[in-house]
Amino acid sequence: MKIGLDVMGGDFAPKTTIEGAINALQFIPKEDTIVLIGDKSIIENELKNAGGDIQSFEIIHTTDVIDMGEKPIKAFTQKTNSSIAVGFKMLKEGLLDAFSSAGNSGAMLVGSMYSVSTIPGVMRPCTCTVLPKEDGGVSVLVDIGTNPDSKPEVMYQFAILGSLYAKYVYHIENPRIGLLNIGEEEEKGNLQCQAAFHLMKDSKDFDFHGNVEIRDLFKNKVDVFVCDGFIGNMVIKLIETMYRQIYKRNLLDGYFKRMNYELYGGSAILGVNAPVVIGHGISSGLAIQNMLLLSREVAATNLTERIREAMVAYSQGNLQNESECQN
Repeated sequence: MKIGLDVMGGDFAPKTTIEGAINALQFIPKEDTIVLIGDKSIIENELKNAGGDIQSFEIIHTTDVIDMGEKPIKAFTQKTNSSIAVGFKMLKEGLLDAFSSAGNSGAMLVGSMYSVSTIPGVMRPCTCTVLPKEDGGVSVLVDIGTNPDSKPEVMYQFAILGSLYAKYVYHIENPRIGLLNIGEEEEKGNLQCQAAFHLMKDSKDFDFHGNVEIRDLFKNKVDVFVCDGFIGNMVIKLIETMYRQIYKRNLLDGYFKRMNYELYGGSAILGVNAPVVIGHGISSGLAIQNMLLLSREVAATNLTERIREAMVAYSQGNLQNESECQN
């Protein structure tokens, strides 16, 4: 398996990306290869400084970098020899099994949708993250910012995607789905949530457990929290802020340490035709290491094909329901 890494992406790259790549080697099978994509001379120099073995990696030379502040579509289409653009080209051509970057997240989303493209049947690809449960294990939160204003039928698909991600990547058998809302009752919430609840409540595509509130986020009530990207992004940023405040006050215990984003590596993009993981811009070496391990796990579990199969079944079910309604 070949795992691609954008070495030039991230606020502290290339130092942290090289550090993370070196550390990741000890956790992957020897037959796997981490492919470092970026300026070859910079990569080799950083590997030397970090005590890494150049022969342990495959290096792909690129000349351009998409900076954090650049407009994603323009940068991706004009900087065709950037580390992100080349990474996606290799992923599309099957030269990589997974690709990850802590660089320009907008360019990563553009590359996902316009290079490897969306899986047929998926209305909107989405991003997700995991949250630590109080009693151990994790739950999945989807979407976390890709789709700030999602239609109810799109949120229904988020539940399918999140359920598959929880099952195959985090090995949660029959994941329980909850719709993040302001109350548990069916009639609670805005029109968006009410309509999404109506679609989900009798679903045969996943195990729906109704509305859940934000106070349930760290409990073992459900395994997948579904919301639109506007709410999801605010939730994860609030958690990050809370973690930093606890850390600054030396109040961390075993549980609160599990809120550290570095332990989870990044956010998988669900619904595209190849494994893609986006890391936090401020990623440390530990975060880069875990981003690489996550991208490998997504590829190893064949999640893309699982989603493709689920979308075929979902589309067939919709056609059948439409036919029954017409009759």
